[in-house]
Amino acid sequence: MEPLKGIKVVDLTTFLATPTTGRVLGEWGADVIKVEAAKGDPTRVNQAVVYGMPSSDEENLAFDVANMHKRCISLNLKSEKGLEVMHKLLAEADVFITNTRTKSLAKMGLDWESLHAKYPRLIMGHGLGYGKKGPEKDAAGFDVTCYMGRGGVFGTTVNKGDAPMIPTNGYGDFQASMFLTAGILAALIGREKTGQGDYVTCALQHAAIYALSVGMISAQYGNPYPKSRLEVNNPLNNVFRSKDDKWVVLCLPEYDRDWPRVMKLIGREDLAEHPDYSVCDIVNEKGIAPEVVKILDEGFAQFTLQELLDMFHENDMPCEPAQTPTDVYEDQNAIINEYIKEVPYPAGPRWCPTVPCQFELSETAPLTPTGKMGCDTEAVMKDLGYTDDEIKAAEAEGAVKGSTDLAVLQGKA
Repeated sequence: MEPLKGIKVVDLTTFLATPTTGRVLGEWGADVIKVEAAKGDPTRVNQAVVYGMPSSDEENLAFDVANMHKRCISLNLKSEKGLEVMHKLLAEADVFITNTRTKSLAKMGLDWESLHAKYPRLIMGHGLGYGKKGPEKDAAGFDVTCYMGRGGVFGTTVNKGDAPMIPTNGYGDFQASMFLTAGILAALIGREKTGQGDYVTCALQHAAIYALSVGMISAQYGNPYPKSRLEVNNPLNNVFRSKDDKWVVLCLPEYDRDWPRVMKLIGREDLAEHPDYSVCDIVNEKGIAPEVVKILDEGFAQFTLQELLDMFHENDMPCEPAQTPTDVYEDQNAIINEYIKEVPYPAGPRWCPTVPCQFELSETAPLTPTGKMGCDTEAVMKDLGYTDDEIKAAEAEGAVKGSTDLAVLQGKA
């Protein structure tokens, strides 16, 4: 039994963060209907090239990664008929998700206040950039600016003195999508108690600030970021380069206990009981972390990546390679546990991450490609009670749009 079977979701979203919330709900069994304008979601139409990927009607993983498990319809919400169809969808829905700016929603009567008055049980999930209050509430918000920039990630996760990290596209979007999903599910539980829908928001800036919680709270106690890997508070929580020029990640939070064990593994037993190096508080009090890291760097550089992994794993000390996506494609733990699954495209399967929560009573859903924009318009309208003639008339006046080739949306046909 899929946990969200029977839940109906109307999805008016673009790009990545909030669309992925719809994918999550759909992957868990909800009936998700994605509403696109006649020009299509920009991620469907032109984002593949930004991600360094191809796109076609047969294979568009740049779009599918955020939009699988949805039925796709196209409505002109500036038209009377298109808005009528939208309200018929909302009248039957449990959840409405969107990342459209509030001022635009208000013009269409799709803002929270208007919808709550009409559909008091409807839950609205709203993905935002900067939040629902203040002068920036309607400012354009994207992952790289709101989450990575204003949220503190770029400034915090940099090796001090170097340039900020170059994240993959949507790094914060996908995290925010799960936060919004959690809020929506809490609102569904709340509705069972009160009978009232709620307005659930998740701002990209807020998501980043929360993800950086330890850095956020410790900075006010004199633990500033960014840090250099030579100046970390615990040199045994760090990254090191192996003999074969690979990065390995070590995480030993109990420094004083594990220092002698590490020294033995890297052939520096002479430093196992060093009065300064073996006590984390003294390392920090004397500011000698750079000396300690240098010792560790020299020790790790004697071994290949595999040698390091073997000897630390044999001693039950958490140590892993700094894997790239192509490494993960071959990671048997990721494959066995279905953290990634293949999407069956005509030209061959492609790997894609699955939603990072699993249920014992239902299997991980198969990942299937989405259809063309508007491919489900007619079927959904029939479900709402429209006749064939009414659907044809709505299409003729431009209020709705049926299945449309990607080349048409891209202006290539």
